[in-house]
Amino acid sequence: MTDHTSLPYRLNVGAVLFGPDGRVFVGKRIGIINAWQLPQGGIDADEDPRAAVLRELLEEIGTDKAEVLGEHPGWLEYDLPPSLIGVAWGGKYRGQKQKWFALKFLGQDEDIQLDADSHPEFEDWTWVPLAELPDLAVDFKREIYEILARDFAVYAVP
Repeated sequence: MTDHTSLPYRLNVGAVLFGPDGRVFVGKRIGIINAWQLPQGGIDADEDPRAAVLRELLEEIGTDKAEVLGEHPGWLEYDLPPSLIGVAWGGKYRGQKQKWFALKFLGQDEDIQLDADSHPEFEDWTWVPLAELPDLAVDFKREIYEILARDFAVYAVP
């Protein structure tokens, strides 16, 4: 078995998308029970993270009607659980190194179209209070969601 610590992290962006009332968008992953998460995705080669986060919103929720309010100052990393090492992303990565952005949603709920992409990520979505994010996260992402709930609280206002 390969030592997973020798594998690199996949570069990724994440979006904490704030609605007009200060709650944040979470999507339920297709086919996974109780797997709610924030939109996120890989950064293409030579892609600016700010451009990547808007592209990922468009791909995952069908709209990029948003503006960047701020970004987490550092990159946040998580390791996959042992059961997913060698499975996720073709076994090439140990986890993800993420640049997180706080964004203000400029559209209407009707603009969110989870089936806009030919390979949808989410089967359902809702707005939740920022403080609830850590309780919704899968175990291996919980620490990151705790950091985001703390550091992006300044944006969680109507």
